[in-house]
Amino acid sequence: MRRPSAAVGAASGAAKRVRPASRGPGVLAAFRAPLRAPGRGHHCGPLGRAPGSGLQESGAARRGAGTMALRARALYDFRSENPGEISLREHEVLSLCSEQDIEGWLEGVNSRGDRGLFPASYVQVIRAPEPGPAGDGGPGASGAPARYANVPPGGFEPLPAAPPASFKPPPDAFQPLLQPQQAPPPSTFHPPGAGFPYGGGALQPSPQQLYGGGYQASQGSDDDWDDEWDDSSTVADEPGALGSGTYPDLDGSSSGGVGAAGRYRLSTRSDLSLGSRGGSVPPQHHPSGAKSSATVSRNLNRFSTFVKSGGEAFVLGEASGFVKDGDKLCVVLGPYGPEWQENPYPFQCTIDDPTKQTKFKGMKSYISYKLVPTHTQVPVHRRYKHFDWLYARLAEKFPVISVPHLPEKQATGRFEEDFISKRRKGLIWWMNHMASHPVLAQCDVFQHFLTCPSSTDEKAWKQGKRKAEKDEMVGANFFLTLSTPPAAALDLQEVESKIDGFKCFTKKMDDSALQLNHTANEFARKQVTGFKKEYQKVGQSFRGLSQAFELDQQAFSAGLNQAIAFTGDAYDAIGELFAEQPRQDLDPVMDLLALYQGHLANFPDIIHVQKGALTKVKESRRHVEEGKMEVQKADGIQDRCNTISFATLAEIHHFHQIRVRDFKSQMQHFLQQQIIFFQKVTQKLEEALHKYDSV
Repeated sequence: MRRPSAAVGAASGAAKRVRPASRGPGVLAAFRAPLRAPGRGHHCGPLGRAPGSGLQESGAARRGAGTMALRARALYDFRSENPGEISLREHEVLSLCSEQDIEGWLEGVNSRGDRGLFPASYVQVIRAPEPGPAGDGGPGASGAPARYANVPPGGFEPLPAAPPASFKPPPDAFQPLLQPQQAPPPSTFHPPGAGFPYGGGALQPSPQQLYGGGYQASQGSDDDWDDEWDDSSTVADEPGALGSGTYPDLDGSSSGGVGAAGRYRLSTRSDLSLGSRGGSVPPQHHPSGAKSSATVSRNLNRFSTFVKSGGEAFVLGEASGFVKDGDKLCVVLGPYGPEWQENPYPFQCTIDDPTKQTKFKGMKSYISYKLVPTHTQVPVHRRYKHFDWLYARLAEKFPVISVPHLPEKQATGRFEEDFISKRRKGLIWWMNHMASHPVLAQCDVFQHFLTCPSSTDEKAWKQGKRKAEKDEMVGANFFLTLSTPPAAALDLQEVESKIDGFKCFTKKMDDSALQLNHTANEFARKQVTGFKKEYQKVGQSFRGLSQAFELDQQAFSAGLNQAIAFTGDAYDAIGELFAEQPRQDLDPVMDLLALYQGHLANFPDIIHVQKGALTKVKESRRHVEEGKMEVQKADGIQDRCNTISFATLAEIHHFHQIRVRDFKSQMQHFLQQQIIFFQKVTQKLEEALHKYDSV
């Protein structure tokens, strides 16, 4: 299930305004339990929102909240950042479900009828009881005991506030999550991030909301989004777009009567998995013997990468979706172990002609880059924000693949020549790594980015954009697309050893890259300023000597005077060569180091996903040894862990391949440029030397 990133930070002002660092498992379990939909297990709707309830509490729920004995007054403004939280306004009076906070969070209802969590340090409890309307059945003035004292291990009791007796959920409100056979109608679709995630009663959460990755699209002043790029258009809901058609049933037929060849429903769920969300009986009520009484526990940290990436849901057998043949990502066994299957149609892409363009009658300016893929030879033009959008989609979709980082944004000086040139070089490196990755290069969204002419066919561009944003094969479903070598088993101890060795390697490489980058940057600074200045001082001193000799006015010394003056000019020219040289040799090295520092920053999360899967395998084995789990269930967990391990080892192999290729090429280029540089210096000195032959 997708979880928001941990909220960390302190608001300006009093120390009491510090936001709790995270909502621990106890808090999540406490506030999630009363809101689960039947048959959904642990994957429920947003906190404080019953399915089908819309964005506001029902009247009865508000009346129930109004009768609570506990109230609180907001001391500061608080803006909700994650699903399940509610926003507060200073001096606002709230109704509390309990006076006792759990890990710094309270639950209650604000004045707008929104129900959810908020930091306990942001409010002051009003201990005077608030009598409810007559006949409402509100609690008395004495109040009830704290709800969250002595929490039972199985969870918390449902909250007292209940929907009215006449409340009838829509027929499809409690459908199993991940039922792509019935796509939501276009009219109920809301883009991710617009309003509450599960706003409508009939709108089911997307896989990104269930298991999705933790990537948040970067926000900055550089190339801000505008209406032309990200408007309310729903062109992707037209025929042919993802989500608008019908999916085949399990027998291969679709509701429309049209066959869908090459499309298969894959699922990691079974009667032995940790409860089926589609079942009508909660997992804890399944009749079972001693071996089925134990389950592999969930991670306590619900904000970990292993959880947010969907890895935990996949390993525990909760992923289900349709996978087309074209979506399968194949891992094969090569001479050095698992590796990605090669791209049968390799290509490259050039990035040239950065040009400044304007829109809205010159009120907005931006830089456009021309991209020419070798497999189409059709140029397309892209802005930096297009690259940024593509990166967001890829980072969300591929949790075990290192998507290269884009060049950094810059708020000021975006149109300066040096910055544009530097960004273009960074984008060239980025595109080189994208096109050389066997998986990323063939990804539909990347191909759409490279081939769709957004300037001439805006409708097709937006349709592909919406399709990518509604991709269902993300999070836990992404792992369903992985195809591993048949009948190939991995030694988990050997895998763990390789992963630990690679972890040490990345740490050492990161430290070395930082050191080399610092050294190269310092040396380049000296060349541009110090060396140039020192050589020019030497040249000026030689010219001063020549001017002194000219006072002699002897005819036979004129040649010597000219030769000394030429030597001074030669040293001035050498100083200029030093100042210009870093652009040729050191800057490309630092650009490459910056790209690889981005890769190295990605791998801790990738390794964390694989380590989390190994932990689940070890736990399942322990349950088998204790006779608390059936062997078949543990084997299923191990098989899914093997899938993640195959993909992780394949990505590590690809990283080493491109590392050897890139650093070999870059070191050759560096040394060649150094040789050319010193040849130029030698040439200047030889020219000065020959001037003395005629003296």
